[in-house]
Amino acid sequence: MPTVERTFVVTPPPATVLEYLRDFTHTNEWDPGTDQTTRNGSGPIEVGTTWHNKSTIVGISTELEYTLTEITDSRLVFVGRNDTATTTDTITVVPDGTGSQLTYHVDLDMHGAAALAAPAVKLVFEKVASDTEKQLTEVLNRLA
Repeated sequence: MPTVERTFVVTPPPATVLEYLRDFTHTNEWDPGTDQTTRNGSGPIEVGTTWHNKSTIVGISTELEYTLTEITDSRLVFVGRNDTATTTDTITVVPDGTGSQLTYHVDLDMHGAAALAAPAVKLVFEKVASDTEKQLTEVLNRLA
């Protein structure tokens, strides 16, 4: 199972970071692989809220349904699924001075024949994770 993780510091306090990141439609702004994320339904964002995500990574398009599965004072967990993969995105945010330390951890579980590509996918996801860290840092720092 390919796993990638990045830990970095941003200017806004944890409450601001978590409030922004709990709305997965914001991936449109900070995730370089995202083509479009749309929320399913309306009402408050809470455990069980879902989003439809369309992404393109190294020229390959995919669509996943993401569900917010956990919200705490320091952590968000989103699980995305389609026929070939399940991705678990865990975002942990803790105080760092007047700002926040953010850890973004992704576990990607490939299903069926797609699992054969897991070693190559790991290399691609390392690059995507670095690009995401850079873009997410820029976006979050504008919130401060």
